[in-house]
Amino acid sequence: MDGGFLLVLSGPSGSGKGTVSEALMKNNDDIIFSTSVTTRTPRPGEVNGENYFFATREEFEEMVEKDELLEHAFVHTNYYGTPKKFVFDEIEKGEIVLLEIDVQGALQIKEKYKEAVFIFLIPPTMDELRSRLVKRDTETEDEIETRYRNAFRELDFVGEYDYFVINDVIDNAVKDIETIIAAEKLRVKRHKNIKKEVQAEEERSK
Repeated sequence: MDGGFLLVLSGPSGSGKGTVSEALMKNNDDIIFSTSVTTRTPRPGEVNGENYFFATREEFEEMVEKDELLEHAFVHTNYYGTPKKFVFDEIEKGEIVLLEIDVQGALQIKEKYKEAVFIFLIPPTMDELRSRLVKRDTETEDEIETRYRNAFRELDFVGEYDYFVINDVIDNAVKDIETIIAAEKLRVKRHKNIKKEVQAEEERSK
């Protein structure tokens, strides 16, 4: 089966990556979420193995040494990475794998795996981004300032992405991403055996 690909969704902290990803997954049962590994402390309600794989710094560094990560980065005060085997196994099956990561990680993947589809999620305004960081009440004042300053720098990299989506209204952002996915599914390069696929469909319809 052809057609599988890696969908990378990233953007500044507070742009709403997690919220948009959850809504996208809820609306589309044909998208598989790639769970990242991190050394940060779980937030209230987060489940190990679902939201993230939570690891110690020593465990994370061992994964790096064994080349088990597609990308990894030190973001704000913690390590984050993407387990390689899971992603490639699912793509090989023809699945769409959604990866929600920071800008550093996305740029690493672009260097190593250009076949991925890259979407940059942008807040409607920087004031709204700061408001979201404050409202989620999961960081200290200093951490909020760090993430806010980093957001300005990360916006400089939007030109490295294939698409951008403005996350003002969640439903609209999800619809925009679904439109991108629909178009990417029809890329000829994702269907190396398109003639055989058409012939097989003809046989099934008889």
